[in-house]
Amino acid sequence: MMRLVERTADRDGQLLLEPEYELEGWWTSLDEAPEAVVQRYQAHATHEQFHSEIKTDLDLERLPSGKFATNDLILHLAQLAYNILRLMGQLGMTGELSPVRHPAKRRRLRTVLQELVHRAALVSHKARQIILDFGQDIGRMTVLNALRSRLRYPRGSPG
Repeated sequence: MMRLVERTADRDGQLLLEPEYELEGWWTSLDEAPEAVVQRYQAHATHEQFHSEIKTDLDLERLPSGKFATNDLILHLAQLAYNILRLMGQLGMTGELSPVRHPAKRRRLRTVLQELVHRAALVSHKARQIILDFGQDIGRMTVLNALRSRLRYPRGSPG
């Protein structure tokens, strides 16, 4: 499969005196239309970004054990954590509850961890009790309460 791209402007919008040509080719055994194969190839960068997030943001560059069963368990737990953090990012970090930054369709896991999960806390000992105080960060609590209300089961449902 081949694709020829003619560029008459660069990334910044500057018009070129002569067009640039880029020829791409793929070997494939897929029984799909050429447009579908090209579209799959273009989505490859998105897949690489998700892979990068799993490795760096969840700190899984190297698996912890030499035993396959242990690494299998770690990867399954990482998959669960990844999906929960992605859901938190989609529900709590976009839209009207989003922190005051640029609007985005999705947030990286690192951003979700920094904005919603990593919290400073004060441990105090009073009256033979240990108290963990998270402070009065209204912005984060609003997002977390909105997440909790969105994820609540309807009455009568298991959970």
